[in-house]
Amino acid sequence: MECTVSWTGNAGTRSGMGFVAETGSGHVLTMDGAPDEASPRNGGQNLAPRPMETVLAGTGGCTAYDVVLILKRGRHDVRGCSVKLTSERAQTDPKVFTSIHMQFTVTGKGIPAAAVERAIAMSHEKYCSASIMLAKTAEITTGYEIIEA
Repeated sequence: MECTVSWTGNAGTRSGMGFVAETGSGHVLTMDGAPDEASPRNGGQNLAPRPMETVLAGTGGCTAYDVVLILKRGRHDVRGCSVKLTSERAQTDPKVFTSIHMQFTVTGKGIPAAAVERAIAMSHEKYCSASIMLAKTAEITTGYEIIEA
């Protein structure tokens, strides 16, 4: 896996702290820094997600992918899955994630709670590289709701 991240701030773009990531699979992701009131030249303009937001989003995508795949492999009639991630970060540098809560909403027909619990646990204990990595600095908690569809 590879990725090239390039600063766009010197290319005459609106934000002085914008970045473009080009992934090895051929996709492009833009990122921007937060505005800096004290030193506007050193801040972004809120034109794209912050880099750490993309880390959180990637973690959500990784674990939701696992949960859906595990449920489908178990032959459950899963029709939707979302996960809302809320986090806290350290106050001082490096501002690592210190806690992350993942609230899953799984929609389907006749999906047992035990199957959802098992899928979430398997993701966090075995498959989701992102959440397993982040668990080195953050306490990760989970919850879920099943919506019958």
